[in-house]
Amino acid sequence: GGQDECGATPPDQEALKLVPCVAAGKDPDSKPSDRCCAAVKEIGERSPACLCAVLLSKIVRRVGVKPEVAITIPKRCDLADRPIGYKCGDYTMPSLQLKD
Repeated sequence: GGQDECGATPPDQEALKLVPCVAAGKDPDSKPSDRCCAAVKEIGERSPACLCAVLLSKIVRRVGVKPEVAITIPKRCDLADRPIGYKCGDYTMPSLQLKD
C-alpha cells in the first residue's frame, strides 16, 4: 500500500507543502529556503516514510524536481534529526559526512 505513508493524506497532497522546495529540488548546489526547510522538517518529524513518499511523488517529478536531488534537501537544510541512511525507494538519505 503506497498510500499509507502519510496517514490519511496522499503523498501528492502533502507534496503541495513542499512548493517552496522546487528550486532546491532542481539544483543540488542551491541553498533551500527557510520555508522549504520548515516544511521538510514538519513532514520528516511526523514520518520519515511520508517525507520519502513526498520527495519521490509523481507531482514532484512533474514540476521538474529530480528525486536524487530532492532526497538531499533534508541534509542541505542541516536538519539534525533527519533520517540518515533511510532507504527511500531507490535512494538513501545522505548524511552530512557523505560527500557525493
